[in-house]
Amino acid sequence: MKDIKFIATDMDNTLLTSKGELPPDFFSLVAKLNEQGVEFAAASGRPLYTLLETFSELKNEMTFICDNGGLIMHHGDVIFTSELPREDYRKMATFAAESDGIPIVCGMDAAYINQADKAYDAIYRTFYTKINYVASLESLDITADKFTLFFPNKDSLENYENVFAPAFGEQYSVVVSGPEWIDIMNEGIDKGTAMTIIGEKLHISLADMMAFGDTHNDAGMLKAVGHSYIVANGNPEIAHYAKFTAPTNDEYGVMQVMEKLLKVKQQDN
Repeated sequence: MKDIKFIATDMDNTLLTSKGELPPDFFSLVAKLNEQGVEFAAASGRPLYTLLETFSELKNEMTFICDNGGLIMHHGDVIFTSELPREDYRKMATFAAESDGIPIVCGMDAAYINQADKAYDAIYRTFYTKINYVASLESLDITADKFTLFFPNKDSLENYENVFAPAFGEQYSVVVSGPEWIDIMNEGIDKGTAMTIIGEKLHISLADMMAFGDTHNDAGMLKAVGHSYIVANGNPEIAHYAKFTAPTNDEYGVMQVMEKLLKVKQQDN
């Protein structure tokens, strides 16, 4: 652990508890690790504006891997974006209309959702704190980096395997981000690619990075880094991508490992 220079963690069901809360004293621990030369990143399917609200105390002192790698901000500066072409997300919106998924276009400034799908507003706002309801996504003209589908029946994996991966998997990065979510980004974009980009920008080897995750959209990140952890409550289907297991999110598993890292760093110094 003594060589670790960068930590990235997924949010939902990984760093956040089942109640959607950060572990106690989290910001203090990140500050202490920063003093030991360890950078911290939130790596999430959530957009930048939502993550900035969650980590307002550290927004200029950490890295944000947003929209599964569609946008990366480091210490207040956007260092990478992967814009989804307008004709592409419009095509996806048309296709989604024939499925049981609710389409969401993830703009840089807000989430864009059809007015007809407003019934699940409370759920959307857990992840998208800024929402613009529109008459039709098929005529939308905004800058976006991700297309998301929400499945109220929690059958995202079935839809991924039978509908969306066959339709879009060859040309785009399509991932299951939870029982209710499928995310579609440009080809090659995922959290693992983001770790590679960050490593090159900060001159940090992937071997000296640590990452935590719980489900399919974390697989690329767990494969990429030298110290990978799945939380004990994570999806067993991706366990083989991780080298280690951390305690559950409700046991503050990510915090427990980070605290061990801090002790190793302090002893080494």
